[in-house]
Amino acid sequence: MKILGVVLIILGSLGLAYKSIPYTEKQDVLQIGDFKASAEVKKEIAVPPLVSGAVLGAGVLLLLIPGRRR
Repeated sequence: MKILGVVLIILGSLGLAYKSIPYTEKQDVLQIGDFKASAEVKKEIAVPPLVSGAVLGAGVLLLLIPGRRR
């Protein structure tokens, strides 16, 4: 559980710092017979600050809650 908490804290912090995830997508622009023209289009996925804050808070809670002892 501690490892999951640390991972969630890192992901939440990155989400608050960057606010979006950029990526490129290849799209076909023109097709005439066997000829195809394509272009790379840059897009991004917005990460809401509320979601990033919730993930960060969940990570902190996982670190604060004591784990089960065997």
